[in-house]
Amino acid sequence: MSRQVRVRFAPSPTGPLHIGGVRTALFNYLFAKKNNGVFYLRIEDTDQNRFVPGAEDYILEALDWLGISPDETIGKNEKFGPYRQSERKELYKQYADQLINSGWAYYAFDTAESLDSHRKQHEEQGKTFIYNWHNREKLDTSLIISNEETEKRIAAGQDYVIRFKTPVNETLHLTDIIRGEIKFETNLLDDKVLFKSDGMPTYHLANIVDDHLMETSHVIRGEEWLPSMPLHNLLYKAFGWEAPEFAHLPLILKPVGNGKLSKRDGDKLGFPVFPLEWKTEEGFSSGYRENGFFPEAVVNFLALLGWNDGTEQELFNLEELVEKFDLNRVHKAGAKFDPDKNKWFNHQYLQKQSDESLAKAFAPIVYEKEIDIDYTSLVKIVSLIKERANFVSDFWELSDYFFVAPTSYDEKAAKNWKEETPELMNRLLEVLKSIEGFTSQNIETVVKDWMTQNEIGMGKIMQPFRLSLVGALKGPHLFDIIEMVGKEETIKRIENAIVTL
Repeated sequence: MSRQVRVRFAPSPTGPLHIGGVRTALFNYLFAKKNNGVFYLRIEDTDQNRFVPGAEDYILEALDWLGISPDETIGKNEKFGPYRQSERKELYKQYADQLINSGWAYYAFDTAESLDSHRKQHEEQGKTFIYNWHNREKLDTSLIISNEETEKRIAAGQDYVIRFKTPVNETLHLTDIIRGEIKFETNLLDDKVLFKSDGMPTYHLANIVDDHLMETSHVIRGEEWLPSMPLHNLLYKAFGWEAPEFAHLPLILKPVGNGKLSKRDGDKLGFPVFPLEWKTEEGFSSGYRENGFFPEAVVNFLALLGWNDGTEQELFNLEELVEKFDLNRVHKAGAKFDPDKNKWFNHQYLQKQSDESLAKAFAPIVYEKEIDIDYTSLVKIVSLIKERANFVSDFWELSDYFFVAPTSYDEKAAKNWKEETPELMNRLLEVLKSIEGFTSQNIETVVKDWMTQNEIGMGKIMQPFRLSLVGALKGPHLFDIIEMVGKEETIKRIENAIVTL
């Protein structure tokens, strides 16, 4: 019988969610929705030393902002709750004991000092100390002391850990959906710690127990977990449980150089690596949301980091991604992060927004500058400038001349202001003053007719005209600017340019 698809995103609340983690969540979400399955969020907070207040709320808010909220999580459809590992800790001891009783695990009483001494001895001989089949029966473990002695030590409160007893001389043939068959030699694996005497499991035990109890069908996670795959498969075998299918996603690589994308790369090159901003007493990290990215753009560019649908298509909405997503089309090789391409994605999504919604987003920037303008005019201005913008925050620089007359003129452009220009501009003023219906189309017709009748070259008028109004040779269709600025202001700006230039 095939299982219902149930996949999870299981971050640790140790700080803000890295964009690599967001992509893992996204791929799990897409896979679940594609297969009519369930996407759930579990918080893996067994390492209480690294717990950061606020991180859990941050994770939920980030997924919510991106439109990929989990179907089940803390306080939502808690079918297999609790969804916080720290609240499940009573569960894990029985499973650790089960492994001890079945011979798949053992108690280890080694102190940090004795392990350190073993490491040093090995180093002196040019070897590396690995806690495994090779030396586990020479160390301070329940494998070489009696059951009575073991129980006595535990009762006396001696510190211990429970380690997994990795089988000897076995070759594991495991299958990864993305990487195909992978072989592991058990003799090269160490005996990982599964449980500590403080009553807390390690990641490995808690992860397997929870994935089993929460009926996880597929484990889709980052490539950095690939070395844990043999242990996790062996744990399923030890418990006699059906293992989920595994898929290890490729790394997200730095934009320049080699290696995994880090916060430092973002700081150095000036782009965010977190979905939302993160503030602590130590400092501040910017987020995609606060940098003006649309959540749909972030989802789109993340989906294409390591996956494509085999076509040239680059723009996908969430529904299309769900429809086309296939783990078999995820690449093995790492995917380079491209901040400039991400801006391109945002540009595409900005163009799809309505002028009204963009005007609403732009309004606070305008009103902050104490400029009084009606909403209808703002919508019109946005429609004229948006195609040159990547972000709403670009709007002011692209449109400031609509609101404020230029006080200086671009030096390069000012070279177009020739000896005969003032006289021509004065003649143009007379033409503008005579126009009744001051609309873009009407002004353009009248001005161009006047130029034709008087055999005045286009460049002699149009460039100084634009310079007078804008202060530079930039901006949308000139006559659209003139209509928005209005007759009185247009005349004033040309008069000012004649005096100044």
